[in-house]
Amino acid sequence: MNSLIDAKPAHDASAVIDTRGLEKRFGRVRALDGLDLSVSAGEVHGFLGPNGAGKSTTIRVLLGLARASGGSATVFGRNPWDDAVELHKRIAYVPGDVNLWPNLSGGEAIDLISRLRGGADDKSAYAKRKARLIEVFQFDPSKRGRAYSKGNRQKVALIAAFASPAELFILDEPTSGLDPLMEAVFNREIRRASADGATVLLSSHILSEVEQLCDRVSIIRAGRTVDSGTLAELRHLTRTEISFAQDTLTDADLARIPGSHDLSLAGGRIRFTVDSHQVAAVLPALAELDVQGLTVAPPSLEDLFLRHYGDKLDDAVAGEAEARTPRRRAARAAAQQR
Repeated sequence: MNSLIDAKPAHDASAVIDTRGLEKRFGRVRALDGLDLSVSAGEVHGFLGPNGAGKSTTIRVLLGLARASGGSATVFGRNPWDDAVELHKRIAYVPGDVNLWPNLSGGEAIDLISRLRGGADDKSAYAKRKARLIEVFQFDPSKRGRAYSKGNRQKVALIAAFASPAELFILDEPTSGLDPLMEAVFNREIRRASADGATVLLSSHILSEVEQLCDRVSIIRAGRTVDSGTLAELRHLTRTEISFAQDTLTDADLARIPGSHDLSLAGGRIRFTVDSHQVAAVLPALAELDVQGLTVAPPSLEDLFLRHYGDKLDDAVAGEAEARTPRRRAARAAAQQR
């Protein structure tokens, strides 16, 4: 039957990654439930969600390691399941938990990973990039794989990814195990790759990292995208915190602040939140009150994240409290019997 209802939406030809209604089922478990994701050429795109939200499953589908149960996905306009071999020549992938060949040295493992991708054809240029990366990541390539810590195993994958030119970097918790100094090196290398025109899909639990690096972010929950856009766009969906020193303002003075929410006094400062799109309307009222020590804090990525997952945290805290109550009662009863 040929109808508009049966027709699938056309993929965005300009997008490097484009998924429409992507589904993945494992038996009765629905890991992806209609996920939409679009990553444009040249952008660094943050991919956010807690464990179990579907991030790693999405990445496996994009790499051609898992076949979608429904919907569609394209990478460079091609089906990743059917064209995985050709696509992997253009992709650099770094997982969050790297396993190495125990008897190969770190340097040999880097070379092998690069050759498997077909990215070490220009031996001279590859050798220079590899040497620079080994230096900046402060990595000893002479040790055997079995001797490396988690952080050093992660460095092997990162050096191999950045040493060979790639058009798309797919990074799944890539800084897991790295110390703050190496995280800063990683950030510089991402900016370098982006400046060279590469596209990056960055899945990370480190929200400050995503906030620093990413042009756009997508937040997923239970296998679906719940928010996507630039940080500036998403910040308009939540509230901005404003605070100032409390001198002699009265309750009547504070009531003159338009659109304020959650007003409180703590540490000698008045704090309240306001819908982000109303900040400009609040500032004149604060000027009339002649407030001192004014600070305006735009919503962080953590605020945006908690907007979608705060209820799960509240439920977990409530559940733990309920679980503790019977234990406490039992402990008190036992103490009274003693």
